[in-house]
Amino acid sequence: MTPESHAPASTDDDLRPGPPPGCPAHGLGPGGLHRLHEAEDLGALYEQLREQHGPVAPVLLHDDVPMWVVLGHAENLHMVRSPSQYCRDSRIWTPLREGLVKPDHPLMPHIAWQPIASHAEGDEHKRLRGAVMGAISTIDFRSLRRYINRSTQVIVNRFCEAGDADLVSQFTEHLPMAVMCEILGMPDEYNDRLVEAARDALKGTDTAIASHSYVMDALSRLTATRRAQPEEDLASYLITHPARLSDDEVREHLRLVLFAAYEATTNLLSNVLLTVLIDPRFRAQLNGGQMTVPEAVEQSLWNEPPFSTVFAYFAKQETELGGQRIRRGDGLLFAPLPANVDPRVRPDLKASMQGNRSHLAFGGGPHECPGQDIGRSIADVGVDALLMRLPDVELDCDEEELRWTASIASRHLVELPVQFAPKPPQDVQEVPNHKPVAAQRSDWQIGVAQPQPVAAQPQPDPVLPQPMPVPGPVPVPGAGSGPVPGQPAVAEPLRRKGVWQRFLSWWRGY
Repeated sequence: MTPESHAPASTDDDLRPGPPPGCPAHGLGPGGLHRLHEAEDLGALYEQLREQHGPVAPVLLHDDVPMWVVLGHAENLHMVRSPSQYCRDSRIWTPLREGLVKPDHPLMPHIAWQPIASHAEGDEHKRLRGAVMGAISTIDFRSLRRYINRSTQVIVNRFCEAGDADLVSQFTEHLPMAVMCEILGMPDEYNDRLVEAARDALKGTDTAIASHSYVMDALSRLTATRRAQPEEDLASYLITHPARLSDDEVREHLRLVLFAAYEATTNLLSNVLLTVLIDPRFRAQLNGGQMTVPEAVEQSLWNEPPFSTVFAYFAKQETELGGQRIRRGDGLLFAPLPANVDPRVRPDLKASMQGNRSHLAFGGGPHECPGQDIGRSIADVGVDALLMRLPDVELDCDEEELRWTASIASRHLVELPVQFAPKPPQDVQEVPNHKPVAAQRSDWQIGVAQPQPVAAQPQPDPVLPQPMPVPGPVPVPGAGSGPVPGQPAVAEPLRRKGVWQRFLSWWRGY
């Protein structure tokens, strides 16, 4: 595929020269195509491309490598659900085969073929994905929700007494890592250093390679330990699965699960919390019970998917998509962000999407995200538990002051400063709450003399035999409703929770 193959047919724009150097029309490359990596606002650029080219548009990546970006909801679904026409194997990508994509290309870590399920096809894909899905199917989600609750309690206890916090660096970047370390089978590896290494590796900084090595060392230790002694965790189930994965395959799939789930869930948590903080109607609905936290999460997945673009699909044959001629070997970007706001499926972006899970935040087809229920659970339970602990949490800056780091793949909130009334730490085993401990109710009743405090009596020597207690007067039936002197007060029976309360307790993991 060449930039010329992208050009729409029969338009006068093709005959016009590109903008001269220094022209405000920056971000344009050969053929007048837009460079995605130079866009300051990808969302706005996607809408501009939709208007110019329709649901499939030609663009350029770093080093002016040509690519298609799929903007339409239906077109994205068709692409991911048509393995006979499109695959994830970049070895057939024409620019790569022709040497246009250098080994040090910034996107090679995302696009370069690897022997993992997300890049494999056919029987090999079934073998590798079968092992991953089999391992994930062993997760007890009720126990997982309980662990998410406890982890949230531990993290909130670190800053609840301060009255202010940055929910990105102090909460959303920590909770997914704590939970994923537990799921994988290495809870002892979770610490601030691992969180920092994962964030650094995903940002692609100068120290990203060293940070990536730090994470891989932890996964290598886990693989070796579980190969010698399997336990009840995802790593062990990958190792013992009938697919017989090698140590390299186990380690690479652990890396895939850890990084993908961590980045996606961190972004999802940040997006949900930001929406709760800046939209009074949303917050009122949430607190008023008209919108549950899971519904709030789904709304966020529509508006701000954790990954705005996924690299990449490749055409296995010449075909047509969205009115564009796609040649064999062309690369196409799966783009949930513009697909979720496709005017053909969402003519009114302000309309509620409650009950509608047809968004593309987790992909679709054979390569649909296998860990999406894990991400949903972390977001559902984590946000619910945080709001229970800090119900008065408010944004501590103007919305316009919030900063984001953006790439073609995702948009990450840098900080989310908040303030709240200081709260005492809470026992991690308790149900998350924001209420003080209720005073114990007295047994005193109207019509009976109020009991006076009794002085503490010296305790008898426990070694000596004790005298038998003297029986008190026997109460006469019907003689009165007050307590009988000499007899212990009868405790009131506990009221059984209703069906809805019992369901909420089960869903929240306590």
